[in-house]
Amino acid sequence: MSSHKTWTSAFGRACGVLLQAIVNGLALTRISPNVLTFVGLIINTAAAILFGYANEHNYVRMFVYAALVIIGAGIFDMVDGRVARQTDQVTIFGAFFDSVIDRYSDVVLFFGLLVFYARGNRFFYVVLAAFVMVTSLMVSYTRARAEALIGQCKVGFMERPERIVLIILGALFNRWGAMAPVLWILAVLSTLTVIHRISYTYKMTKHLAPVPDTRPLAYRSQPAEVSPELHSAPTAPRA
Repeated sequence: MSSHKTWTSAFGRACGVLLQAIVNGLALTRISPNVLTFVGLIINTAAAILFGYANEHNYVRMFVYAALVIIGAGIFDMVDGRVARQTDQVTIFGAFFDSVIDRYSDVVLFFGLLVFYARGNRFFYVVLAAFVMVTSLMVSYTRARAEALIGQCKVGFMERPERIVLIILGALFNRWGAMAPVLWILAVLSTLTVIHRISYTYKMTKHLAPVPDTRPLAYRSQPAEVSPELHSAPTAPRA
């Protein structure tokens, strides 16, 4: 047991050193972390194309290629935040952009699988892939919406890293038909995660006061002229 822990610890440290070396190299270029995030999307799109291009004759090879490409995209997903912190380029927009691009990366992979099953006339798995695509978005949306109300909602276990790992395993071992059960696992566990987050948010909000009605801010390029008599008029708070 101790030798196993020693080996896994050494492997973890080696991976950490390699990852930090990549971060250091990217930091020297002063590249924008948002560019790294977008490159990750492009690489995932390439993986989706490999999924969609697969057919009954080459699907084993195409799926393995796609898995390797997704692993490459994962490197960019791991380093963009580290590069932002190391180069002092952390911004609120960067966090927003990273989250949005991650959703596109999720969708594009499932879309590639959807095309693969559609080209093979496997209607049931077309529907299943579409369902998993929706639930993957809902897992992220329920957390984002809940955290806008209660501050934190990290319950559930089918987050994006788990989804990516399962897709990679399904692609690597699809020679033995692994992708089909992976989609079933994703469909069930993602749905349970969404239900869990809805239940958790209900429990956390049922004793809170209702959220007041708010109106969006109106942005103008120049300040609008205000009549003198309106300066003394009370104004409602704006969200």
